[in-house]
Amino acid sequence: MKENFKEPVFREVSIDPGVSTGNLIKASNTHVTGKTKISVEEDGRDSVKVILKKDQEDTIKEIKFVCSCGQTKTIVLDYSE
Repeated sequence: MKENFKEPVFREVSIDPGVSTGNLIKASNTHVTGKTKISVEEDGRDSVKVILKKDQEDTIKEIKFVCSCGQTKTIVLDYSE
């Protein structure tokens, strides 16, 4: 029952720059850079979706606001100091 309430964890993949041509990406040109959790919350009144991107320890790394008109605004949080 507990696993029904867990947020899904996704692998972040980066692609070597300059090696992809067209829509084909070879597995040998990719690297797993980490894991992330993504949660989506929607405000019913204003039709704005809030997408939270967290690392595996639930630290928020990115907040994205998506309007119903298609415009997006992103806030990237950097905790290194």
